[in-house]
Amino acid sequence: MADLRIVIGGRDFEVSCQEGEEHFLQAAAAMLDAEASVLTGQMGRIPENRMLLMAGLMLADKAAGTEDTMRQLRERIAELEAALAEAKAHPQRVEVPVIPATVTDTLAEIAARAEAMADKVEDVAAPE
Repeated sequence: MADLRIVIGGRDFEVSCQEGEEHFLQAAAAMLDAEASVLTGQMGRIPENRMLLMAGLMLADKAAGTEDTMRQLRERIAELEAALAEAKAHPQRVEVPVIPATVTDTLAEIAARAEAMADKVEDVAAPE
């Protein structure tokens, strides 16, 4: 067991934890200290047990809010995954227009006539 000194709301506490778990305990103590500091800043010096109770309740409220947000996000993920599965199961059909051969033939004929006319214009306009 590792023994640690933590500070919560300006008060020192000696606590123990499993070896290797010190950083988790310090992180949790820092969160509790942040809430306790808000309380002592607003209310001044309050009894230790009340400070710890109120700080713990404030953290529990934040945790409940986070759990609610996570539940909503999980529901949204499930909706999106279902929509994706539906889209994969029934892909949209995209139709690409096909130009009829008669149109391309007609355009080719027009282009050939235009080139022939351009050649005639060049012949007439060219100085001899």
